[in-house]
Amino acid sequence: MDAGVPIKAPVAGIAMGMIADEGRYVTLTDILGAEDALGDMDFKVAGTREFVTAIQLDMKVTGLPGEVLAGALQQAHDARLIILDVIEDTIPVPREEVNPIAPRIISIHIPVDKIGEVIGPKGKRINEIIAMTGADIDIQDDGTVFIGSKEGAGADEAARMIEEIANPRPVLVGERYTGQVVKTTTFGAFVNLVPGRDGLVHISKLGKGKRLSNVEDAVHEGDMLEVEVQEIDGQGKISLKPVGEEWEVPAGSEDASGGDRGGDRRPSRDRDRSGGGGGDRSGGGGGGGDRSRGKRFRDREQPS
Repeated sequence: MDAGVPIKAPVAGIAMGMIADEGRYVTLTDILGAEDALGDMDFKVAGTREFVTAIQLDMKVTGLPGEVLAGALQQAHDARLIILDVIEDTIPVPREEVNPIAPRIISIHIPVDKIGEVIGPKGKRINEIIAMTGADIDIQDDGTVFIGSKEGAGADEAARMIEEIANPRPVLVGERYTGQVVKTTTFGAFVNLVPGRDGLVHISKLGKGKRLSNVEDAVHEGDMLEVEVQEIDGQGKISLKPVGEEWEVPAGSEDASGGDRGGDRRPSRDRDRSGGGGGDRSGGGGGGGDRSRGKRFRDREQPS
């Protein structure tokens, strides 16, 4: 009942013993080991308030009067009701939810044509799920999946992972995921969002406002990272950013992502020599150099 098993009524059991001597019978309630070993009867009765659900009887004497057995049953009934009173005072009905640490077996159903994807090449994907959750998984030919676990969290997580493979949800801009870093490169880290879909966190978004020379200064393969989908391009490539207090850029820090905008990296004096900051060089802004060159060309064209 404490585990949340939905039984119809609480069940209690009691052990009865008996000592027989020259036609005299004494029935003992809740026998100890010595009485069990030295007595003449081992009689166990279990049941609810209304019904007997189980009986076990061992005899060391030949024959037993019916009234003695009936008396033992009544004595067991009275003792059983006392135990049931204690149980119901402690927990009157089963808990509505199964205890998180209670063992369980759950079943889900997946499309038959997705069984291969769930299992993966040479069982790689299903073995990864088993290793990560500790659950036992049995997939039937009709798509029924039985998941057994010593506790609820492992079974629930295994079911979630299988469902995401068999019925993947679409990845949408603005959604957040907690995924594993599956690969690091010189330009960023790839994070698994759902089975078969990874996204990239660019190195410029991992430095908390500072430039990183190495992605591993921030994350490593195997790390769990909460991310938000920023963009999905026409080819389906997913751009991510890390989220959470630990990734917030401190006020006044350099914006590391600003250096990736592809702007003019030449020193300012070089830009001045070329005629200003990228405006229309045939017009007035920064065009003094152009007018001088035009005068020289006209001078060359004058007849000597």
